[in-house]
Amino acid sequence: MFGLGTQEIILILLFVLIFFGAKKIPELAQGLGKGIREFRKAARDVQEDIEKEVKQIDSTETSTKNKQQ
Repeated sequence: MFGLGTQEIILILLFVLIFFGAKKIPELAQGLGKGIREFRKAARDVQEDIEKEVKQIDSTETSTKNKQQ
């Protein structure tokens, strides 16, 4: 429904080529790639932090239940 068709992609690529020029496109792609890698790394770090906290909470709850019994 909201996907891009072939014509839209070609139109966007043509616009980028005209607007930025052929020499700038590799630099833009490289910058975009670096940004995506940094975003994925940050998301992975946040996910790992959350998982560590959940494990810590689970182990704390387990140890308190064992002490009560």
